[in-house]
Amino acid sequence: MTAAEGHAIREIGTPQGPARVHLRRAEAPVGALVLGHGAGGGVGAPDLTAACDAAHAAGWSVALVEQPYRVAGRRAPPRAPRLDAAWNAVLAALAAGDLAGLRLVSGGRSSGARVACRTAAATGARGVLCLAFPLQPAPRRGVPVASRQPELDAVTVPVLVVQGRADPFGVPAPAPGREVVVLQGDHALRREAAALRAAVGRWLAARAAEEWPPAPPPVTPR
Repeated sequence: MTAAEGHAIREIGTPQGPARVHLRRAEAPVGALVLGHGAGGGVGAPDLTAACDAAHAAGWSVALVEQPYRVAGRRAPPRAPRLDAAWNAVLAALAAGDLAGLRLVSGGRSSGARVACRTAAATGARGVLCLAFPLQPAPRRGVPVASRQPELDAVTVPVLVVQGRADPFGVPAPAPGREVVVLQGDHALRREAAALRAAVGRWLAARAAEEWPPAPPPVTPR
């Protein structure tokens, strides 16, 4: 990545330590897409790369966020409150700096998608992009399987889920405000990059067409 190509790398302090942001700016951005990685993976995952390419081609600035535990060289993530606190700090810093004034869509793959869902309201996201959302954890003997469906259902802005048909963690169902695109493949989403780019690009175009800045709420006469 070079500055001439519009790429930059930032370290942003969070309550959990520094996070690392890989920023790819559009010349005249219509918005900003901020994505997080999976639990044990990095920002170079094939589906993240395809989504970023689609967003940039559609005129969006893109930021890929490495959580502090990954920056510190650890593979096992901390518990959800720590992940969410770090994510919120990064997005607040981006909204006040490199991505100031832009409509925000947040998201990620797997664990990163869950973080984006849980924090959508706190970050002011206008949409959430979920790549390989892990609907249910891997079964463990003697441990009840708890669905992550409530995390998806709690999001009140538009959601796009892109899922592999053979994902062992399940496939979420569509719902009002939530589109689900099912592709060939499994949780890694390594197949059908072109179809993934097309789905993400189309959905982001719909977000870009929405009113921005949002209209103020009507004033109710007293």
